[in-house]
Amino acid sequence: MKIHCMVHLEFETLGNIRDWAADKGYLITQTVPSENAIYPDPSEFDLLIIMGGLMSVYQEDDYPWLKQEKQFVKKTMLSGKAIYGICFGAQMLAEILGTRVFGNEFREIGWHKVRSLDVLQDDDSLFRLPDEFMALQWHGDTFNLPEGARRLFESEACSEQGFVYGENILAVQFHPEVDRIFLDNLIFNCSSDLTDAPYIQSENEILNRDDLLVSSSFLMFTILDWFEDVIKRENISEQDSEVERKTEHMRSL
Repeated sequence: MKIHCMVHLEFETLGNIRDWAADKGYLITQTVPSENAIYPDPSEFDLLIIMGGLMSVYQEDDYPWLKQEKQFVKKTMLSGKAIYGICFGAQMLAEILGTRVFGNEFREIGWHKVRSLDVLQDDDSLFRLPDEFMALQWHGDTFNLPEGARRLFESEACSEQGFVYGENILAVQFHPEVDRIFLDNLIFNCSSDLTDAPYIQSENEILNRDDLLVSSSFLMFTILDWFEDVIKRENISEQDSEVERKTEHMRSL
């Protein structure tokens, strides 16, 4: 399995994504869209992960490279590849799927409770997470649920915490990739975001939760295990289709 990541911040690490891939022996490649990037063909990877960012998806005038990245994501979506969007990446998927991204009523920063909705329990094809869990949030934007998508999570400050679209596209507003290095980098580079507001925690509240770093690893590993199963099923289906085509061809000779 090959994973390709879209990385938007110089200090952004892949955190629990890299740990999971290392455990599995999977290859990770990455593109930094702001650096005049050359994008791979979707045939070169199995899973596309769109990481977070400090910009907004509607700031194309300020970040012209966003247009090219969105075109690449659309191409990947049309190819049928699995896609996973995190925070900014989730917002990009929402926009590409035809809905609006805009400023949320509240900025949500720190460790906040996320609720899983009934669809996660009712659909056996999806992964299993606790009914409630704590996750790292760091965002000011939100989105409307795309038509045809199913809402998976919500929080007190932001009702749109994630959705699944089709069988292989997942968006989450929170950050299950966070590990100690990721968190330290975020605090060091973005401490100015820690203002006095209802859903913004202090530096100490955010940093002194090693227990939640452990549970974030569980969240990420659970989600990536699900993608692994989805991709394996897709590969088996493609192989079966190829066998059927060859069989029909032989019968016609």
